Amino acid sequence: MSDAVIASRNNRIAIRAALFALAMLALAFASVPLYRIFCQVTGFGGTTQQAAAAPGAVAGEIGVRFDANINGALPWAFEAAETVRIQPGARTIVHYTARNLTARTTTGTATFNVSPVQAGQYFSKIECFCFTEQTLAPGEEVEMPIIFFVDPAILEDPNTDHIDEITLSYTFFPVEK
Repeated sequence: MSDAVIASRNNRIAIRAALFALAMLALAFASVPLYRIFCQVTGFGGTTQQAAAAPGAVAGEIGVRFDANINGALPWAFEAAETVRIQPGARTIVHYTARNLTARTTTGTATFNVSPVQAGQYFSKIECFCFTEQTLAPGEEVEMPIIFFVDPAILEDPNTDHIDEITLSYTFFPVEK
């Protein structure tokens, strides 16, 4: 083989390797939003759903417990709503309370989870403070509503027939500007 043929093959291999590396880099950047979309569509890992309106109450009852957590770097007090018992399909409003414990304005963002994880695909939020960042002035205390419903289909799913209570858990983290 001539040196020109070997150099041409080496160039093709180098180009393919570079394209493969770029594709892997692009996949790494796309993996977080793709995973988030996958979780929202399937309810995987207790991810809740978003909805525009509740379908309407049906017979039956399920408990919903609320949990509130703060990352240690965010100087807030954060309290959960009381546990409620609701009818599946019924539009429900509860309020969490947050208070800025510092003398400066701070901003936080909430992550959420539902347990047991099988219930995530049936827990739908219509409105939630977790959809946007929350900014509190020094010493400010706010009530933050969540409007949600539990899809009545949870009653028909054999994988969820043992569920009598769902826990909605939030953790607030500081937002670095």
